[in-house]
Amino acid sequence: MFKNIAPRRFLFSIILIFGFIGLTLYNLSDADRLFADIQQQLSDGLGWLIILLANGFVVFVIYLTLSKHKKIILGGPDAKPEFSNVNWIAMLFSAGLGVGLLFYGVAEPVLHYSSNVIHQEGASFSDKANLSMNLAYLHWGFHGWAIYGIVGLCFAYFTYNKKLPFRVSSFFSGTFTQNIWGRVSLDVIAIIATIFGIATSLGLGANQINSGLGYMQLLEESFITTVGIVVVITLMGLISVVLGLKVGIKRLSQLNMILCAILLSIIFLGGPTSYILDGLVQNLGSYLQNLLSLSTNTNGYLDSSWQNGWTLYYYSWWFAWSPFVGLFIARISYGRSIQEFLIGAVLIPSSIVFLWMGVMGNAALYQEFIEPTSLSTAINNDITVSLFVFLENFPFPQILMGLAIVIILTFFVTSSDSGALVTSMLTASKKENTKDEPPMILRIIWAISLGVIAIVLLAGGGIGALQTSVIVTGVPFAILVSFAAKSLLKSLNE
Repeated sequence: MFKNIAPRRFLFSIILIFGFIGLTLYNLSDADRLFADIQQQLSDGLGWLIILLANGFVVFVIYLTLSKHKKIILGGPDAKPEFSNVNWIAMLFSAGLGVGLLFYGVAEPVLHYSSNVIHQEGASFSDKANLSMNLAYLHWGFHGWAIYGIVGLCFAYFTYNKKLPFRVSSFFSGTFTQNIWGRVSLDVIAIIATIFGIATSLGLGANQINSGLGYMQLLEESFITTVGIVVVITLMGLISVVLGLKVGIKRLSQLNMILCAILLSIIFLGGPTSYILDGLVQNLGSYLQNLLSLSTNTNGYLDSSWQNGWTLYYYSWWFAWSPFVGLFIARISYGRSIQEFLIGAVLIPSSIVFLWMGVMGNAALYQEFIEPTSLSTAINNDITVSLFVFLENFPFPQILMGLAIVIILTFFVTSSDSGALVTSMLTASKKENTKDEPPMILRIIWAISLGVIAIVLLAGGGIGALQTSVIVTGVPFAILVSFAAKSLLKSLNE
């Protein structure tokens, strides 16, 4: 049963992860303060590096998409895609965003709008709303998907073209990786970043479902309810991951896209349609025009607390999720050219994000314009209810809220089963056929572990603990990925 498991990678990861959990449980009262202190130190000391690296990946994607390497087929000249374009995009979108887009799609633009830190004194509603949407686009657009795209390309190229295993250590050559423990160390960093990145998303989703059910007066809001939600969805994710990639994950991803399209269409047609369209055009044009200044702002001469809590948190989250999403995208991208891969993994998802944020964000800002402070007050008091307070202003709000909860559930399950699948691949022994499913026992262990870790982080410090776990794991992996990009370019040139 355990013969196909890589023992060093599996045991080392388990020991470190559950060692962290044990320390958190041992002293829950101080965990929140400790997490906040760690986040502050990393953000203040290395914030400039994270922003520099995120921008570097956007430039690298543009270069590779237009370079002489763009026609290289992942898997060799005769390789054919395993999935259709629609299924491919649905799966990478569902895995790459998870519940985050549902959690922040309404809340973030309104929180930015109501913040006094980022706006000039006396700014008009139009200026504040436009800047708020620009920042939401910055946090969810090209930069994050460029990180995913490059990490995914590293996995795909070194696995399919260089015949190396699905591991981060496959990206590198040299003295360090010639030693077994050197390779194991690199892989364990990726595994831990993956686990805590996914656990953060699961925790956010559980909080939002709890708040939604409480807002609809279907369940009492409590930590016990949140734990129950995590347990139920973990079991659903476990069933999906046991069914495998072509049955469980693919079908759930298709369902995600359909349900999201239905909800977005209702908001677009049932809300201020002309206002949303005006905002979409203006927001996208302004974002592209100001992309350089927005993406290189470090708040170097001002209080950096807003920057630490938003831009650096997001970029760290993208880096923490990159081994998970990157490997998953690589696994489903066999037979595609480098150019096709990067367009599909960066440009198309970014465009979907701009559409989603543009519709949901502008509809939320319109509510704030019609009834000043009504929505922003509710969101500032409790961010987890933002989507449900927003939907209450549409016809048949209970139905829309129910639909939203179902979408969050499907995203939740997709993140759980995709994460378990990827982590299983990272801790499985090397196989000749890289498209084989990893051992069942590994998928089960990691699916359960993700739920346990999400519960412990929520107990230790709520959303603050989740955010800090992302930054703590995302920062070291960001540095590691920059060297991986250099190794990829060197290998392509050779």
